[in-house]
Amino acid sequence: MAEFIYQKPFPIKEDTTEYRLLTKDYVSTIEVDGRKILKVAPEGLQLLAREAMANVSFYLRASHLASLRAILDDPEATDNDRFVAYTMLLNQVVAAEGELPTCQDTGTAIVIGKKGEGVWTNAEDAEYLSKGIFETYRDRNLRYSQVVPFTMTEEKNTGTNLPAQIDLYAEKGNKYEFLFITKGGGSGNKTFLYQQTKALLNEASLTKFIKEKIFDLGTSACPPYHLAIVIGGTSAEMNLATVKKASAGYLDHLPTSGNEGGQAFRDLEWEAKVKKICQDSEIGAQFGGKYFVHDVRVIRLPRHAASCPVGMGVSCSADRNVKGKITEDGIFLEQLETNPSRFLPTEAPYLAPAVEIDLDRPMNEVLAELSKYPIKTRLNLKGTLIVARDIAHAQIKAMVDAGKPMPEYFKNHPVYYAGPAKTPAGMASGSFGPTTAGRMDSYVDLFQSLGGSMIMVAKGNRSKEVTDACQKHGGFYLGSIGGPAAILAKNSIKSVEVVDFPELGMEAVRKIRVENFPAFIIVDDKGNDFFEHMRH
Repeated sequence: MAEFIYQKPFPIKEDTTEYRLLTKDYVSTIEVDGRKILKVAPEGLQLLAREAMANVSFYLRASHLASLRAILDDPEATDNDRFVAYTMLLNQVVAAEGELPTCQDTGTAIVIGKKGEGVWTNAEDAEYLSKGIFETYRDRNLRYSQVVPFTMTEEKNTGTNLPAQIDLYAEKGNKYEFLFITKGGGSGNKTFLYQQTKALLNEASLTKFIKEKIFDLGTSACPPYHLAIVIGGTSAEMNLATVKKASAGYLDHLPTSGNEGGQAFRDLEWEAKVKKICQDSEIGAQFGGKYFVHDVRVIRLPRHAASCPVGMGVSCSADRNVKGKITEDGIFLEQLETNPSRFLPTEAPYLAPAVEIDLDRPMNEVLAELSKYPIKTRLNLKGTLIVARDIAHAQIKAMVDAGKPMPEYFKNHPVYYAGPAKTPAGMASGSFGPTTAGRMDSYVDLFQSLGGSMIMVAKGNRSKEVTDACQKHGGFYLGSIGGPAAILAKNSIKSVEVVDFPELGMEAVRKIRVENFPAFIIVDDKGNDFFEHMRH
């Protein structure tokens, strides 16, 4: 008969994180039954959450920025890879000024905590963590993205970015450890669960599976990615929780082999294989090339004999993950990079000049100009864009369905799928990068048949119905770089005005004027789709 073995499921061997001290306040120790107990005033949790959410909105890890710089230094990187990486570094220099957040989608606030059983707070910890999150979203130029339901179909924005997702675990010891994440919708939507079987677990099948499934990621979550693949898990939810932590670098110091107890481990051989598959896909850093991913984490877990869940997810170009801890020495937060300019090269990378496009010419003239160039052509846009997202599209469709005409602004100007963060004092715009194009796919054929949405600007890949609609109606989809929302707001967006549905807040229809606004031709009027081309 087998002997009892207890194995800690995720035996992280060390923590090499560089922390900085926030304060020694709110922390004390007492003796109880000969044990040292860590007493934490709940206001300390509030402080830590407030600082973590503020820091991670404007600063990223130095290791992430070093990976972007490595793209610029790689002779195998394409011009498009370099252009995206360089723009992202410039974006981070702007964000680090502390006014414009890295991304306009300032995310769902997520807190993962491991609380030692020797830690006393005498409070509802999640309440105080939530209050700190509330204060950051109230006081900084961040976006409120959380909506709450009142019925199955009726919902409204909370105006606070709450509720947060707060998951607390019990641990041995007298310290409190945290991982704080702000997860944007585009990145969160690229989390996948595939229910597989033992038949997957051989070299040929697993290789084929991964080659197919990385195309499910597409580019709408703003690559280059930190990609996590988790194989196994005692439940589907355990698998996906592991995906999230692995993509945030939280499980980097796991063992690299399994054991009788079923410990989680990193498979370094498969990490190298998957990275090579991603490079060979030639999707690149959004517009073709080598750098679809910065790195890959492949985690292997135990499983029920009848189940083999496989999870896949990413941390995107807004790699907003930061660790914190509370010990008897004080309250600490991971040191993020506050001087990202040190990763910039002395000179900008040489790139072939972009095609200049004046969006204020009549729509038929702009369409004729775009028709001269192949997919993947880099453009430099100037002129007027109409900004509209999900709810605005639904409102306009409802108008059309009721027999009302398509708004003229949708016919006269390209539509930019985006929703801004709050505007800092004295600026024309808050952070204002593109949102995921695919959410608007179902509207394209109808709107183009009525003369609207003839040129669309957003991020990520789209369905075949969009390609078909553009071929039928003579339209175009232009890909904007996903990620550099701060630099777009500071350098490219010159004015913003609400023109329709003001009650929708960040979802209102806006008219913006842009200069030096980068984009690429992704879908043209001839039935060509850059992303479909990459699959073949």
